[in-house]
Amino acid sequence: MSTSPAAEPPLYQQVKDYIVGRIVAGDWPEETKVPSENELTRELKVSRMTVHRALRELTAEGWLERVQGAGTFVAPPKPQSEILAVRNIAEEIAARGHAHSTEILYVRRERARALEAQLLGLERGDPLFHSLIVHRENGVPVQLEDRYVNPQAAPDYLEQDFTAITPHSYLMQAAPISEAEHVVTAVMPSAEERKLLGMKAGEPCLELRRQTWSGGLPVTSARLLHPGERYRLGGRFAG
Repeated sequence: MSTSPAAEPPLYQQVKDYIVGRIVAGDWPEETKVPSENELTRELKVSRMTVHRALRELTAEGWLERVQGAGTFVAPPKPQSEILAVRNIAEEIAARGHAHSTEILYVRRERARALEAQLLGLERGDPLFHSLIVHRENGVPVQLEDRYVNPQAAPDYLEQDFTAITPHSYLMQAAPISEAEHVVTAVMPSAEERKLLGMKAGEPCLELRRQTWSGGLPVTSARLLHPGERYRLGGRFAG
């Protein structure tokens, strides 16, 4: 496990952080039209492709809404229904009679950027924990778990052995979930994500974004990527 300082985030993530920072600071209230892709490209000195990805992801995450022919606007808060149970991937794999294993890429302390600070109820620059883990089923990658954790909720997160216990299992003990939110979208992984998940070029991912709270305290914000051709998300409900 690594507790070394975080590397510089990719450019599209820096653009997302800039936009969320403006929204959180109140510079761009609800329904404000944000600068166009061309304007952001010039202002931030990045490529239009980078800006396009940042706007697309922020739209999928509910921060922005794009109106055909009118532009991109700061989205008002949207109510959302629970669609999936919060499950432990190790238990899911074991229930199928298969073996679960993990590759720990890093577990470290970082400083919160605007996006993570907003999601976890922190101030920008506050410490938080960040882990990146590949989960495998019978040796085959089935999930890339990119997780941010509020140290106030789980102060011993960095000391855990996540080859023996999953982050989900530890967090359920440290800060039992009282509320959760899920957003599921289809996305194209980055080249690095595709490599970590052993995917073919052009293969899409199912992305599950999960936020959890314990007694009103934000606990974690996780981005879970699953190879679209060998994993599915679902649930069963009783009326």
